[in-house]
Amino acid sequence: MASSASSPSSSSAGRPASSSTSRPARRRQRSVRVTVATALIALATVAVAVALPTQSPTWLSVSSVLALVCGALAARIVYSELAQSRREAAADRAAQAQAYKVMFTERAAEHAEFTTAMTDRITGMGREINTLEATIVLAEKRAIEAETRVQRESRRANEAQEKLAELQQELQIKLAEQSDELATWDGDLDTVVDLLAWEDKVITASMPDEAQQKHA
Repeated sequence: MASSASSPSSSSAGRPASSSTSRPARRRQRSVRVTVATALIALATVAVAVALPTQSPTWLSVSSVLALVCGALAARIVYSELAQSRREAAADRAAQAQAYKVMFTERAAEHAEFTTAMTDRITGMGREINTLEATIVLAEKRAIEAETRVQRESRRANEAQEKLAELQQELQIKLAEQSDELATWDGDLDTVVDLLAWEDKVITASMPDEAQQKHA
């Protein structure tokens, strides 16, 4: 786009260069023609001014004819110069119109290319925005699911802690009961041990009598 944008400027820069080289020549021609026309009018004026004091019909006639011829030539020169100026101006306007037409065509092509590029870019950005929106929605959904899962796990952890506390309380109660039972069993155990010791003594005491009876 930069190259296409610079081409009209370079082409338009080339046209004024050629026209600027031709305009000084035209100006010189105009100045020469205007100088000739002015000289003819001055010559006619001088001829009439010189012939008037003489009051001679011949000189007056010659000066009059010379003034008419000079005036006609000067008018013709001025008319041709004016017509040429109009033709040159029309040619310049036509050239400028053609240059503006070419430049407008190039600008229209550049504008169409720029519009197409921007449309494609906007379309791509729209697709990216839709993709990002879908990604954000999915991320929000996953975040909600993760939050729900965390809440569920925290609720389960709280329930487990509550159950653990209950089990610890039950275990302490059972341990207390077992310690009480062991304390009661300690007293009974002493009694049982005493009875077993007494039974052993009785058995040992009765053993010699039985042995004597067998020998007899």
